[in-house]
Amino acid sequence: MIDRATIEKVNDAARIEEVVGDFVTLKRAGVNLKGLCPFHDDRTPSFFVSPARNYCKCFACGEGGNPVNFIMKHEQLNYADAIRYLARKYGIPIEEKELTAEDMRRKDDRESMFILNEWARDWFRKQLTETEEGRDIGLTYLHGRGFRDDTIERFQVGYCPNSRETSLHADALKAGFREEYITNTPNEQDTRQSVGTGLAWKNDRGQLRDRFSGRVIWPILTISGKVAGFGGRVLDAATKGVNVKYQNSPESMIYSKRRELFGLMQAKQAISKQDLCYLVEGYTDVMAMHQSGVENVVASSGTALTEEQIGMIHRLTDNIVVVYDGDAAGIKASQRGIDMLLRQGMNVRLLLLPDDDDPDSFARKHNATEFKEYITSHQTDFIKFKTSLLMEEAKDDPVGLSRLTNNIVQSIAVIPDEITRSLYVKETAQTMGMQEGLIASALNKQLKKNKEEWQRQRERDEKRAAADTQQAETKQKEEPTADTTTTERKEKEDRFYQIEKELTRAVVRYGNTVIGEMVTDEGKTKSVSVAEYIHLALRQDGLELRDPLLRSMLAEALEHAGEENFDTEKFFLNHLDQEVSSLAFELVTDKEQLSKLFSGDEAETEEEKNSARAMELVPHLMTDYKLGIVKEQLKAVTDEIKKPETMSDMNRYNEIMKRFMRLKETERKLSMAGGDRVIS
Repeated sequence: MIDRATIEKVNDAARIEEVVGDFVTLKRAGVNLKGLCPFHDDRTPSFFVSPARNYCKCFACGEGGNPVNFIMKHEQLNYADAIRYLARKYGIPIEEKELTAEDMRRKDDRESMFILNEWARDWFRKQLTETEEGRDIGLTYLHGRGFRDDTIERFQVGYCPNSRETSLHADALKAGFREEYITNTPNEQDTRQSVGTGLAWKNDRGQLRDRFSGRVIWPILTISGKVAGFGGRVLDAATKGVNVKYQNSPESMIYSKRRELFGLMQAKQAISKQDLCYLVEGYTDVMAMHQSGVENVVASSGTALTEEQIGMIHRLTDNIVVVYDGDAAGIKASQRGIDMLLRQGMNVRLLLLPDDDDPDSFARKHNATEFKEYITSHQTDFIKFKTSLLMEEAKDDPVGLSRLTNNIVQSIAVIPDEITRSLYVKETAQTMGMQEGLIASALNKQLKKNKEEWQRQRERDEKRAAADTQQAETKQKEEPTADTTTTERKEKEDRFYQIEKELTRAVVRYGNTVIGEMVTDEGKTKSVSVAEYIHLALRQDGLELRDPLLRSMLAEALEHAGEENFDTEKFFLNHLDQEVSSLAFELVTDKEQLSKLFSGDEAETEEEKNSARAMELVPHLMTDYKLGIVKEQLKAVTDEIKKPETMSDMNRYNEIMKRFMRLKETERKLSMAGGDRVIS
């Protein structure tokens, strides 16, 4: 259990721009920062970070929150683990007992798998450096590839022995980890729901065997440094690779090759700082480039580039250099990946290494200075690269040149920016010696074709969504749920919600600000804060806020009323309930902020300004709220008067008419008190 004092230290220390900046490249946008949202497929920056409020929010998908909320969502952690994460980041000590076997059993599947992988990473590293087999085979292989010990340490490389006496699965069981997490149970419908790390597998006789036996092991880390999975390279006893096949962890709820980039955790700061990312293929390529001083590099780990991987890079930079070895067949096979990068609006350049070289082998042949100079001077724009590559094949072949033109035009057509497309059309025409109009005409045809395909896909998606909605509505009718009073529904259906929201805005912004005095039953004078004023004004007429979330926020503000130095805005922005903190952020960052409506410019200090604004605003809001209730009651009374049974009962009619007159008089007084600020 983490005590409240430690939680407050973490909340005070954690800066939203620093926390989000670990995962997203942020650019200045006035007083705020903005970047690509990490929670949805964001092509244009819609994720805003407010350093002043210590809050973030995506205005496309709605995700956001304070630093703790952000880490909970991004890293899929519970509240306590998010606090621990931030405490580690900011060097805040948290004393906790070591996890016992019973504690491990209580952890949910996802957390247990991450804990096991971290344990396994340390086990592999120990085997590499502290055992004879690890040093003779694993370290000898790595040193033979030219890797220094500091590079090996940085990427946390390990080794799994090929021995019956020493096995990871046996030691893991002794450490208290459950077999279901050591193995892997595939989910046939969705591999992302598969349980288990797959560090071991069962043979036909039901015996456990280590998946990575006899391999050098690379942990594959998430962008925040958690161990999602492993990759292993098999070696022979002489450390010369007999079989260079790489083995990866199986798909699970914490690991998917589609979603991970090797080296991203180590490279993220360099990518953001240099606004550029190099993309290579393998683990040793990344390590070799790091060792040569190029740290802004990641690897797709032998898989075809995916949308998920591109999105992770794009959140850090718009610029990417794809590094190829001299294999022309591999270059052609990668064309789809280039188009995917262009489609996401990235600026793509290509780097072709000399024949028979990859980044690893090339780095071993050159010193760091030569390596850096080569990769800087030999980068090529993707259009020039693609054109020169394909023109060699299509030389003196009109049909081949036509296919080449269409191939290049298809790549240009996926670029979202019109100006960039136009520049590429001009460049392509010059490179190929063709009229610019011909390339432009072919591009327009391709754009039209893409638009028609996009429209067909959109119609298919809409039909699918409509079918899903109808199915959900049918299910809801058959199985009605009790929870139907969400904020979204209230905002649409309850005309009082907007005024209640404005009252809550005043509570969040000025809740503990004194706006008047009152005489207690004991005859003493007592200062009244905004939260207390609203509470008393409601209680005077036997009212309470109708929305449960807003009502609970007022109640919490009342609990802290009068506390010295209590900041209601900070309290609600850092609230444990993300729905509360999200609404608080919306209230303090709305375009129609209270500070603009009621300036209090005549006051000298910020405290006096807040008091002046609140004293002018809150009574008006209360008047508007009560006026709305009176109008609602008037409508109900009017409807009652019109009923035939009321008209035929004179006593009842007279009683209702008296109530009607009282309500009309109250309406008149409230309207006069509200003046021209009545919210309808």
